[in-house]
Amino acid sequence: MKFIRAVKYGFCAGVRIADKKVKKFARAGGKNGQILGQVVHNERVVDEMAELGVPTIESLDVTTTGTVVFSAHGVPPSFHDEARDRGLRILDTTCPFVYDIHDEADAAVARNMHLVFIGKPDHREVIGYTHDRDPASYHVLTTLGEAAAVDWRAYAKIKVLYQSTLNAEEYEDVVRYIESQAADVSRADTICYATKENQDAVRELGADPEIDVILVIGGRQSANTRHLWELGRELKPSYLVHDLGDLEAEWFEGVETVGITAGASTPDYMIDEVENAVLELCAATS
Repeated sequence: MKFIRAVKYGFCAGVRIADKKVKKFARAGGKNGQILGQVVHNERVVDEMAELGVPTIESLDVTTTGTVVFSAHGVPPSFHDEARDRGLRILDTTCPFVYDIHDEADAAVARNMHLVFIGKPDHREVIGYTHDRDPASYHVLTTLGEAAAVDWRAYAKIKVLYQSTLNAEEYEDVVRYIESQAADVSRADTICYATKENQDAVRELGADPEIDVILVIGGRQSANTRHLWELGRELKPSYLVHDLGDLEAEWFEGVETVGITAGASTPDYMIDEVENAVLELCAATS
């Protein structure tokens, strides 16, 4: 069995920094540290943080002491004020790209522009952008149908921003429609370069004639991991692997070469574990 890893895969810079910040906090004897939501969308990383003494919480309401960690996805600005009001210290691991989008949105609002976020309304990153805003000041959408349901002529100026884990090229039809309907539309260049590189790399795996199947490794709640799988399966048999229990021997029947990629919140050790588990699985069934 041969493995070919994508040219770009796994931890992006923002996630790597978040991971290092929390581990440094734990090694320094950080007490009463708690992460608001998963620090990254990967269950193994979340478990690792808990073992280091920094568990995950789902709401600021459950804590009044110690340090709260804001994840790489960012939080609404009001959460910083609420944490301080509760007497909490803050360890902020928000990705710099996410802060860029916050800044772009604030600058657009100051210019009386209506905001359009291309993204998932329930994604934590997007909630960070929208939670504190007047619902009348923005739209969140991803499909042409959603865009067509809005009368864009009602807005004098519009600013389009993207959830950082998306590839802007895939939503070109949506944005072009908005531009065709409104008088003044501008786009913010805020897509994370790592997202596009990982997606381009999985397409390269799919185009490689030597590769028989593609494994996409990542957390169950990772949107960018799932999207890598969606891209891969358009070109080759592709399977999502959240943990070693997901692997099935039938995936590798007659397979000589496996392409490997991973989501932006997947640590390197998980990729090594999957490759070793595939070899053991194939050996046991041969």
